[in-house]
Amino acid sequence: MRTTANKTLARRSLRANFSWTFVGNVVYAGCQWGMLVVLAKLSSPEKLGQFVLGLAVTAPVIMFSNLHLRVIQATDAKHEYVFGDYFGLRLIMTALALLVIAGVVLVSGYSGETALVILAVGVAKAVESISDIFFGLLQQHESMDRVAKSLMLKGPLSLAALAAGVYLTGSVFWGSVALAAAWAGLMLAYDVRNSALAQPDGAAQGGGPLRALAHTLRPRWDRATLLRLAWMALPLGFAIMLVSLSTAIPRYFIERSLGVYSLGIFAAIAYIQNAGTTVVSALADSANPRLAQHIAAGDLDGFRALLLKLLGVSALLGLGGVLVALVAGTQILTLLYRPEYASRADLFVWVMAVAGIQYMTWFVGNGMTTVRQLRAQVPLFLVVIAATIGACLFFIPLAGMYGAVLAMLIAATTHTVGGLLVIMYALRRMRAAQAAE
Repeated sequence: MRTTANKTLARRSLRANFSWTFVGNVVYAGCQWGMLVVLAKLSSPEKLGQFVLGLAVTAPVIMFSNLHLRVIQATDAKHEYVFGDYFGLRLIMTALALLVIAGVVLVSGYSGETALVILAVGVAKAVESISDIFFGLLQQHESMDRVAKSLMLKGPLSLAALAAGVYLTGSVFWGSVALAAAWAGLMLAYDVRNSALAQPDGAAQGGGPLRALAHTLRPRWDRATLLRLAWMALPLGFAIMLVSLSTAIPRYFIERSLGVYSLGIFAAIAYIQNAGTTVVSALADSANPRLAQHIAAGDLDGFRALLLKLLGVSALLGLGGVLVALVAGTQILTLLYRPEYASRADLFVWVMAVAGIQYMTWFVGNGMTTVRQLRAQVPLFLVVIAATIGACLFFIPLAGMYGAVLAMLIAATTHTVGGLLVIMYALRRMRAAQAAE
């Protein structure tokens, strides 16, 4: 199956796409960071810990249900599937994800407001998951300016919704409900309308977002096609779930061993590394189609050169983060949060030291997807999970939150080295196939 790119969406250069994506991600990540700051200022570390626990519980489930379809969609340079196929599969998997999250809450022993917060965060992440598939369509057409503008609206709206909900009710649950409602409204009012322009008849359709959805963005329910797409993406879904799980595992151990209070402190400090993640994710989103074009054209040297440049950017960002934490760690934590957070400035330095390697995993993971090493990622991330659990079991009882940082280092290093080996193997096979032609 093939689709025709719409001429109403101008294809932008890598530099322009990066610039737009960087700005959009900076605004959005800054506001997401701001949500933690608001929770730290308006509530206690315990309530912040509840929100973080909600993210930790729901993220692996949602990441699996996503099947990393956005990256597959964006790198579908040959247009093997149409948008409706991706959209239909995303809707099915998101509904299943919500059922799984509800089941996890029931069997895990969480009760009271903690359980309600997890469920509300799950609904918000489900809405975000559906928006993500619209972003994938725009990314496929290299129209990252429209994605960036959506993020620039979504960030302040998210911060305002969560802050208003918590301030007016004193409850993280109602703040999370407000967050989910804000995301749903923006998706229907903005993301759907923009995505309709990427379809062949999108420019010709007038009316509101629901009309655009009905005419140009309808999901397809062809069982054979959905099964084929799901089967292709399933290993990647498992792999991304395991990546998310490796990030969440230290938080599970901290919550169980040290309590929700310590989890709130740890998460607030660890989230600062997302300042670098903003740059990395913007560059990754912008570079993915270009990496795919190198592979589609058989330009393996171009693919390798671009990937190495991206890894170099990661290393520089990590080094810069360490220097910032060493020079102004206490002042940053005091300004952003409260004195109880600033007393852990030395932990901040170690978190930023690990961040540089974690940034590399973004490009390594996307590189494996671009060369279509999807199934190989599952055993790799099983190894990452096993290493993370082992490190948490051993180091957290000995060193508390510092042990969790060490577990993060072991996970990121295993992911990066293993992923590079997978990519090297794939490139060798491609070169051999080229030589045989």
